[in-house]
Order: sequence, then C-alpha cells, then structure tokens
Amino acid sequence: MHYSGITLLENPSPMFYQKLRAMCAILLSLLSGAIAMQSHAQELAVGDVAPDFILAGSDGKQHHLADYRGSAVVLAWFPKAFTGG
Repeated sequence: MHYSGITLLENPSPMFYQKLRAMCAILLSLLSGAIAMQSHAQELAVGDVAPDFILAGSDGKQHHLADYRGSAVVLAWFPKAFTGG
C-alpha cells in the first residue's frame, strides 16, 4: 500500500515491531541525554571562573581543571576525524 510516497506494511511481523520498539528506545534515550546535557549547560561571560570538568588528554590521562588552579590554562581541541595521525 502506498500513501503519498510512503510504503506502508500491510501485515508487519512481530520482529518488525520488536526492532521498531528498540529503535524508539534508543532514540528516546539519546534525546533525553541531549536534553539533560543542555539543561546543565551554563553561559559564561568573559572573566567568569570556569566550572570544574574532566577531559581525556592526548597523552591518555584524565585531566581535571581543579588540578591546574592558580595556573593559566589554554584549552584547545580539534575534530579527531581531521587529524593526520
């Protein structure tokens, strides 16, 4: 059956519904994670103290901003997909 360019299944199998439920669950978890991250984001102004965070460094170590208190910190990042190595 066709409806405005979309093909509809006349008798979907139970496996179809199982896959559809799994895809919906994944989508909902991704959306809820994105909303949760967005709700914790805060706008910083020039001169504000940065909130503490942890990042993985290219040296394989975890770096905590708190470990660098009292020092000047420059944070630089780039998409790994565009690196040469």
